[in-house]
This record gives sequence, structure tokens and C-alpha cells, in this order.
Amino acid sequence: MKQKVLCFFVVFLLAVLQTKAQNDTIVLKNNNTLVGTMKEMNNGVLTIETDYSKDDFRIKWLHVKQVKSMQLFLINLSNGRRFNGSIKMSEEQADTVLLVNEEESLEVKVEEIVYFKEVESDFISRVDAEVSVGFNFTKVNNLAQLAINSKISYTGSKWFFTGGYNRVSSSQDNVESTIRTDANLGSRYFLKHDWFALASANFLSNDEQKLKLRTAVQGGIGKYIIHSNKMYLASGAGLAWNNERYTDPDINNRNSLEAFLAVEANLFDFEDFDLYTNVTGYPSLTEKNRFRTDLNITGKYDLPFNLFIKIGLTYNYDNKPVEGASTNDYVFQTTFGWDTD
Repeated sequence: MKQKVLCFFVVFLLAVLQTKAQNDTIVLKNNNTLVGTMKEMNNGVLTIETDYSKDDFRIKWLHVKQVKSMQLFLINLSNGRRFNGSIKMSEEQADTVLLVNEEESLEVKVEEIVYFKEVESDFISRVDAEVSVGFNFTKVNNLAQLAINSKISYTGSKWFFTGGYNRVSSSQDNVESTIRTDANLGSRYFLKHDWFALASANFLSNDEQKLKLRTAVQGGIGKYIIHSNKMYLASGAGLAWNNERYTDPDINNRNSLEAFLAVEANLFDFEDFDLYTNVTGYPSLTEKNRFRTDLNITGKYDLPFNLFIKIGLTYNYDNKPVEGASTNDYVFQTTFGWDTD
């Protein structure tokens, strides 16, 4: 009798674990059905983990016809609202989704959901990271260039944190080696109606502009102007404190208070290709007629096994650099890397 009870308990436990591991049903518009675990919908692509496939499935969100899930998700809507709850597509009304939690239920259209991610308590599950490396060598003058790019981010229910580190070093016969390093730390606190508070710190070391280290700490407010599962367009404005130290010891350090205005766009409805652009202008409030600009354009093409190829352009402009330094500097690089998505 005890053995029968034990066997029954083991079978029941395995069934519970199996149900927990595969508690989502996804029906596509071509009536194909997938059973697995929805991990995330980001940039218009739904990621599904299954027991019968080594790799996760990646499906366009707009190709999904029905979803049944009891998981809890952090959900972003196109009107800026953030919702914590489960997702269930209506069987009566096409392209309609019911969002449910303990306090309320909300009916929305499929295209109104721009992002969701399963809610887990552990820190690692909310972290995304990527690293890429590029190397160029030219026989003439033995020109060699090494580029390293990295990025990490954390998504919470109300907060978003990000950090990045990029380095480009060049060496050439009969020419002094040059190094350009930039890093950033940033956070956003999400408010209602797609508004957000922002704070960040940017660091730049650049031989071309004689910068030993530029540190810009800024804070302000921003808003998503367009926020869909095809693209987003956001803008932000505020104040920045800029501190500059130079490689030439005869040049005095500079400190200035600046305003800033930023525009950011991310287009991701191009199959496996993403295009990201950010441009920020810094009119000085304490140095007469000084203006700086930072521009970043990045194209990323996803490959199998979480690999990718990235092409990027970074441009810095300062209309009043120190004596002997260039007014502008730019870096164009191609790198190959891996991410955790």
C-alpha cells in the first residue's frame, strides 16, 4: 500500500513539475500550436522555451492568435501603462488580450502590448548583457585596431538600469598609439503616460580631443513619443554637470553647467536587424557660446546561438575645444559578439 501511495505521489509530483515547466499555450494565426514557457516579448518578437527544442523559439508577436498562460509578467502598453499580471487572449474577439491580476482585469488589443517579461524574484533572470569584439589589421604601416563593446541592463517593475563600456585602441608604425574609451551608467524611473525620470553618468577618455577624462552627470525627465512593438521614439531634457581633465598638464581643468536635450529612436521590425540612434546636444549655461554634441548610431544583426554582428558610428563634437585639440572625433567599427537574449 505504501509503495502504491509513494508511486502515486511521485507521478503526481512529476506531473506538477511538468505542468509548471510548460504552462503556456500559444496558437499562431496559421493554427500551429506551441506548448512551452513564454520568457519575453521584446522588440516585437516573442521568445518561447520548450522541452522538445534545444533552442528557444522566436516568433513575431503579431503572428500570435491566442495565448493561455498563468504566469505573472511585467507588461508595458503603448499608452505608457505598466501592468503586472497574467496574459490570456480572448477566444471570442480576435486580436484581443485580457490582462489579469488580483486587483483588476484589463482588455487590450495585441498591438497595444509593446513589451512583457516573466516576473521572477531572482536578480539574474532580469539581467540582459552583451559583449562584442572587433579587430582590423592593415599591412601598410602595420595599422592595427582593436574594438571592445559591452552592455548590461536590468529591468524591474518600476526601474530600468543600464551600463556600458567601449574601448577602441589603434597602433601604427611611426605614429603614436591612440586610445578612445567611453563608459556610461544610467537609470530610468517609469511614470504614468510614458513619462520617465532619468539620471546618468557618462565618461569619455579621448586622445584626439586631449581628454584624459570627461565626466558628465545629468538628470532630467523624458517621454516616449512613439512606443509600439515595431519601434520607439523618446526624448529627454534636463541639466548636466561637466568636468574635464586633459592629457596636457599645462591645460587647466574645466567645469561647466550645461542643459541637455536628447532624442533616441530604436527600430526593430526588420526581421533580425535592429537600428538604434541617439543624439544629445549640450548647450553650456556657464561657458558663453559653447555647444557639444554626442551622436551614436548602431545596427545589429542577430545570428543563431545568440550571436550577432554589430556596426556602429560614434561622433563627438565640441565647438570650443582646448588649444591643439580637434573640434570633433568619430569612430566607425564592426564587431562580432554574443548576448544573453
